Amino acid sequence: MKKDLRKIISQSIDETLVKSFEKANSHKEPTNEAYSLQARKFKNSTEKLSEKTKSSHQELLENYVETANKVSIKLDAVDRDAANLNHSQYRSLKIDETYNLNASFLHGLYFENIGDLNSKITTDSLVFMRLERDFGSFDDWQKDFIACCLSARNGWAITYYNVYLRKYVNTIIDLHDLHIPIGCIPILVMDVWEHAYYHDFLKDRKLYVFSMMKEINWDKVEERLEKTEMIGRVMS
Repeated sequence: MKKDLRKIISQSIDETLVKSFEKANSHKEPTNEAYSLQARKFKNSTEKLSEKTKSSHQELLENYVETANKVSIKLDAVDRDAANLNHSQYRSLKIDETYNLNASFLHGLYFENIGDLNSKITTDSLVFMRLERDFGSFDDWQKDFIACCLSARNGWAITYYNVYLRKYVNTIIDLHDLHIPIGCIPILVMDVWEHAYYHDFLKDRKLYVFSMMKEINWDKVEERLEKTEMIGRVMS
């Protein structure tokens, strides 16, 4: 009798757990991961880029931000159980998320670090000393960075701190999401998509790059590098 009673109780508990699980999964709440970005309005004082280029580039940033926000909302409600490596809405949205987030952040970084009409870097600045340390000389860093600018397709050239190598490195990102190194913290960003310069420089990307590098906002780069150095100390 006791064995029968235990069996009945055990069976009842199992049935209750199964029903609870089925009920919980039949009324799934959307995952609350949504974020809301806001595009900053950047004022670029350079005369090397036309007002048409500046305004259209700002609009492009705003479109990327708007799209990133839309993707974020859709990701909250997407069916994760249907995720599939061949084709699924979840996979497509995650790829779009990276593309539009990177486009938003890279444009913001670029707009911040160009257009300084009083551009100046001093030999006692932290950024000068770190670039000289990791590239052998500031001139060697500059040559390598320009080579990245001229080698990228529609994309970006970036000086970044690699948290694993513990040094500053130049790299190329094609589009907004190809060839991104792991452990990358950008301190200087150059946009070399054709839309960034073609209206004003036609196909002369080299002249565009030289013009922008003469107006790098080194104070902003120094500020980023100081924050990066703190992150590096924490991770070491």
